[in-house]
Amino acid sequence: MKKTVNTFQKLKNNDEKIAMLTAYDYSTAKILGEAEIDGILVGDSLAMVALGYESTYNITIDEMLIFVSAVARGAKNSFIIGDMPFMSYNLSVEQGLENAGKMIKSGANAVKIEGCNEHILTLTKRLVESGIPVLAHLGLTPQLLNSLGGYKIQGKTAEQVEYILECAKKLQEAGAFAVVLELIPAESAEFITNNLDIPTIGIGAGVGCSGQIVVTDDILGKFTDFAPKFVKKFANLHNIMLEGVKKYSKEVKDCEFPSNKESFELNENEKEKLGVRGKL
Repeated sequence: MKKTVNTFQKLKNNDEKIAMLTAYDYSTAKILGEAEIDGILVGDSLAMVALGYESTYNITIDEMLIFVSAVARGAKNSFIIGDMPFMSYNLSVEQGLENAGKMIKSGANAVKIEGCNEHILTLTKRLVESGIPVLAHLGLTPQLLNSLGGYKIQGKTAEQVEYILECAKKLQEAGAFAVVLELIPAESAEFITNNLDIPTIGIGAGVGCSGQIVVTDDILGKFTDFAPKFVKKFANLHNIMLEGVKKYSKEVKDCEFPSNKESFELNENEKEKLGVRGKL
């Protein structure tokens, strides 16, 4: 059964945790779909993880749409959220509506936008009114990294927590179906979660959130450029893949691959015509 925004609210109402992951390609999305993950975010983190950019600032809306389409084809029953990249929704409400519409047409079921200024609140309301669900994002907002002065923990004082909660309530009122809380002390995130009707999705925000999201390539040990403190490795695909590739290379050079098992042969009559004796 297709997961929807109602899936998220129902899980929160039943005190069940929400499990989300990122995906950037068809095959990964297919695996997450088979695992019945509650939601898949096609995050702008793919700028670094999949494309090798230095930051999320570099990726464009057109690039994001390619990956959204691939993920949608791989996980047909999953709830897919397209991450609106830097400056794809900041210039005007009309720009945000147009680009969010492109996300939905490419296969996303919702979009994620960062922040909570008046423009974001207005855009959130207009998107929801237009039939586009919105996942809000507070705390550390990577698209505002230069303004924040780097990857710094947010919500470290009571005043900051109250401000984030106030923002979350405004986004909830504007129609956001959930809010991501990134890089916030566990107690702060739990306090915010307990004072909202909509679910919170934590990333580096402790177990008290309604659910969790992390980058799939991080938890499976495939992306190794850096490892955030809040990431736990559940597998080490980097080493597995490296070992496999080395083994493949050795067998090619030693003429062990391809063997007869991986090869095709002419029938005896055709071999005879060519004067072939034994295997080509």
